[in-house]
Amino acid sequence: MSVAPPEHASPDVDLDVEAIEQTDQPWVTIVWNDPVNLMSYVSWVFQNYFGYSQAKAEKLMMTVHREGRAVVSSGPRERMETDTEAMQGYGLWATFEKDS
Repeated sequence: MSVAPPEHASPDVDLDVEAIEQTDQPWVTIVWNDPVNLMSYVSWVFQNYFGYSQAKAEKLMMTVHREGRAVVSSGPRERMETDTEAMQGYGLWATFEKDS
């Protein structure tokens, strides 16, 4: 879907609304449950990397434990790539995707 360019734009400019919306759509980092890491370690990682309070880190860790996954951060794609790599560096199973 395209829209007409603003009056001050050159006539050859064609704005792609879907592309703009996809760029603006936030991304998320997801940590998945695994059989390896202790729950206390996962909480510690969330506190140390993200700066989350102990209560928030434990809540996220319990979500991972009970539901199999938890969204631990959201923002631009580049930041979510960085957060995902950091989680993997700590030995956690993590991925990133567009927020739905």
